[in-house]
Amino acid sequence: MIDSRTFRLDGRLALVTGSSTGIGLALARGLAQAGAPVVLNGRDRARLAAAAAALRAEGHTVRESAFDATDPAAVEAAVASIEAQQGPIEILVNNAGITRRAPFTELRVEDWNAVMGTNVSGPFLVGQAVARRMVARRRGRIINICSVMSELGRPGTAAYTASKGALKMLTKAMAIELAAHGITVNGIGPGYFATELTAPLVADEQFSAWVAKRAPIGRWGRVEELAPVAVFLASDAAAFVNGHVLYVDGGMTAAL
Repeated sequence: MIDSRTFRLDGRLALVTGSSTGIGLALARGLAQAGAPVVLNGRDRARLAAAAAALRAEGHTVRESAFDATDPAAVEAAVASIEAQQGPIEILVNNAGITRRAPFTELRVEDWNAVMGTNVSGPFLVGQAVARRMVARRRGRIINICSVMSELGRPGTAAYTASKGALKMLTKAMAIELAAHGITVNGIGPGYFATELTAPLVADEQFSAWVAKRAPIGRWGRVEELAPVAVFLASDAAAFVNGHVLYVDGGMTAAL
């Protein structure tokens, strides 16, 4: 039965990594609008504080936790601190991610390692730290932010494409193992969204024309269009959705 509570997240503490700007901040805002108290994460304390202040000004319950998602000790300490001070993390969104563009033959190993570390090891480390606690409580929702490049590739994106393909499969592996403990694990695969980071591409008329032609919907995505998807996957409405990557891409992955 669908009622006014079906998609509500009241009182369910959510941790969103990489949430001081862009997609992460939009997802955090959406979860908060559905009633979840939210912990924002990032490495830049000033940007994190500004994002938290903006959400508080909208009337949301927000805390900040600055830590490096690729540092095992920092992750464990941060998750333990959040749970001790704020309560159990019931929703985790692994959003933190980076890219390094270069032709495959010129891609530096340090850039490869940086992308794989943030985009794959980060969700593994934070997911593991949170999941261990969720297992003991036998409930929880984990959402990994994948990409259309979990399925598709473009020249110059070898590291990013490989990392997002790996994250898709990590999502499935986590879902298989954690389901027996009352935890669902799913992914969201954004297409091309207008954010602070993609602003130069949005301004590039040739690239924007390519995006409009490549996506059947004919435009860039707006970050607020991702938030309802995260709310759905975190809510009781998605209780039987597990191991799935939901592509929010204007039809890009459906088209040749």
